[in-house]
Amino acid sequence: MAETLPVVSGLGLPIVMCVSSRALSAPLNIHGEHGDVMAVRDLGWIQIFSEQAQEAYDNTIIALKLAEEVNVPVMPIMDGFHTSHTTERVEILDDKIVEKFVGIRKASQSLTDFENPITIGTLALQNTFFEFKLDQEKAMQKAKNAYRKICAEYQKISGRKHGLFEAYKIKDADSVIVMMGATAGTAKEVVDNLRAKGKKVGLLKVNLYRPFPYKEVGAQLAHVKNIAVLDRAISFGAYPPLYQDVVASMHNSGSRKHDIASYIYGLGGRDTLQKDIEKVYKDLENGEISNKIKYLQ
Repeated sequence: MAETLPVVSGLGLPIVMCVSSRALSAPLNIHGEHGDVMAVRDLGWIQIFSEQAQEAYDNTIIALKLAEEVNVPVMPIMDGFHTSHTTERVEILDDKIVEKFVGIRKASQSLTDFENPITIGTLALQNTFFEFKLDQEKAMQKAKNAYRKICAEYQKISGRKHGLFEAYKIKDADSVIVMMGATAGTAKEVVDNLRAKGKKVGLLKVNLYRPFPYKEVGAQLAHVKNIAVLDRAISFGAYPPLYQDVVASMHNSGSRKHDIASYIYGLGGRDTLQKDIEKVYKDLENGEISNKIKYLQ
């Protein structure tokens, strides 16, 4: 169905498609990783990653209001099986509260206003196609601030805070892992355990992946000595996706002169344990940092 995704975004349709992210065949595998959503990350859809079931619920509500505000489709993403097929407690809001929060969409144009006819899904040739794509990009860039605003509004009705990312104990950290999705919960446990032993470690969990918050991520990591990026997806013949974006963030901020470590984990649903995350922090502490991709198998 990937071929329909750019059609939806190109038409500016405020569709929300909840995704339980999984591995791509072949060989056949139905378990969790981020390979499928990363394969379509540049097709014009907003992507919001969730760590656990509560975030998946919250992000779905936020996504609908966001999509209708900026006319860009949204994928709220959770890890396949690790989140989608496990049982967790979730606090549910009353339907009337959600309905009031989302509101009624007011379309900018009507398909049945015969005094002001419009064309949707038209043919665009060399003299207009470029401009259509630039309009899409402008809408996508507006989504970042709109997302922040809507998250603040959602906090008022739910008491739960969401944002571009979660900076977990990184204020004084010497070593920080950057990652997305369900395994961030495991990483937080490791951070707490290592902090109890006097280690200055932290975690930056990215929530809004598209549009990517380059400036904000660069600012959060500017003071950090050692950085590792953990991707739950592989890009054959290239650095993995999140790593590329974090490196670009640091380069654009002008604050990075050292290598940033790249790790790939959890492909095909493979478990990533605390000892695996501990190994990454140990590598950072020992200065075992290079631009060569490492694999947590």
